[in-house]
Amino acid sequence: MGRLGEAWGKAPGPEAGGALITILHTNDVHSRIDPYPQDGSRNAGKAGAARRATLIQGIRAENPQTLLVDAGDVFQGTPYFNLFDGELDFKVMSALGYDAMTIGNHDFDGGLEGLARAAQFATFDLLSANYDFSGTPLGGRVKPYVVHALGKTRVGLFGIGVKLTGLVSENLRLGVGYHDPFPIAAALARKLREEEHCALVVCLSHLGLRGYAGDPGDEDLARQVAGIDLIVGGHSHTFMEEPARFPHGERETLVFQVGTGGIYLGRVDFHLTREGDVARAHGAALRMTDEPLERASA
Repeated sequence: MGRLGEAWGKAPGPEAGGALITILHTNDVHSRIDPYPQDGSRNAGKAGAARRATLIQGIRAENPQTLLVDAGDVFQGTPYFNLFDGELDFKVMSALGYDAMTIGNHDFDGGLEGLARAAQFATFDLLSANYDFSGTPLGGRVKPYVVHALGKTRVGLFGIGVKLTGLVSENLRLGVGYHDPFPIAAALARKLREEEHCALVVCLSHLGLRGYAGDPGDEDLARQVAGIDLIVGGHSHTFMEEPARFPHGERETLVFQVGTGGIYLGRVDFHLTREGDVARAHGAALRMTDEPLERASA
């Protein structure tokens, strides 16, 4: 298991005749495009989209069968959002080659019209299975799930979000319907495996590691719903050195999130057998540095 502070180096190759699938992820970046200012604070000089781009590029060169995803709250947090209303955030994410994101509560901070305008600059998918955007400016733009084919391996991604009442003003979410994410997640996990023939199922969640305001979170989802290989979490700004594991018989669900501000990039490697089963999986939080990938450390 790779741990924070260890050089990641090159990941071991796939199982004989199988595949190696890498999932890279961020959460709660909050418009942190530049590094944190050199002001003597705890995070001074850390993060930055340029550093993230270098790290992502190196990992993709190592393993082209890589997906890059985000678990929400891309917006709000620096003057870049105040000035550009999310357009710059989505342009940067598009330039970095993100494949999908789910929608966090702060992504509504510019209202539905603002999110819809910014979405014009997103070359990646916006995913949310338990928010209903029908009849809103985002109607038809947000998908419940998407399937990516990486070589012969099909990977299903779906998104779920936190209850918006009390978090997002009604005028910023007018017309958006909310549904309990747990039965939706269970149904989508089955659909992605049985109908879409996905070897891996990844949930992009903005519920929080242990939930919010009494509602259940990612750990509860991992315990209660089988069939999800990885829950990429957000909302609670929880820093984890490596994924937590929740067994379901012969399978397991990993839960992982990497704090806030883009200081870390989450990485999970799935080693699949020839038959498409997960033989082993491991992950770590990779810190944004100016050093080459093989020397990156905490």
